[in-house]
Amino acid sequence: MLAIFIILAGIAARLIPHTANFSPVAAIALFSGAYLSRRYSWIVPLAIYALSDVFLGFHKVSLFCWASIIIIAILGQRLQKKRNIVNVTAYSLLAAVLFFLITNFGVWAVGFYPRTLAGLGQSYLMGIPFFRISLAANLIFSLVIFGIYEFLDKRVKETQLRTVLFIKS
Repeated sequence: MLAIFIILAGIAARLIPHTANFSPVAAIALFSGAYLSRRYSWIVPLAIYALSDVFLGFHKVSLFCWASIIIIAILGQRLQKKRNIVNVTAYSLLAAVLFFLITNFGVWAVGFYPRTLAGLGQSYLMGIPFFRISLAANLIFSLVIFGIYEFLDKRVKETQLRTVLFIKS
């Protein structure tokens, strides 16, 4: 149930108008890795991207976006036993860097810039404004998503709602 809610929320977040790269999907991928089973940890964020791309349109860099989200979910698995504000902050920063490196490499690899070292550098340079936005989004959404989950986890007693909302650690 939680996985379905996360997928629907992630798709909605990608479909509603927003500032470019100010999206919770990388934070959701990190959260999925930290809380969901190994299988769902990467399926959930990949489903968000794939299903929302049906509406938004596929592009030459889609596979690089998808790959980066899967890697971020796998990174989130390392948070499973050490979830705290310092680690969540550090991992969300690392997730933003990974997304930036992988997707801008993809932009260069598919030919938006000359396939030279200078072209690769230009791709990364031109991506910096988007990186700043995604970095802020990752920090904000990660702290909010992890924080709300932990807050509710400590306050919802053993009820049926708990079995629907929370994952056994």
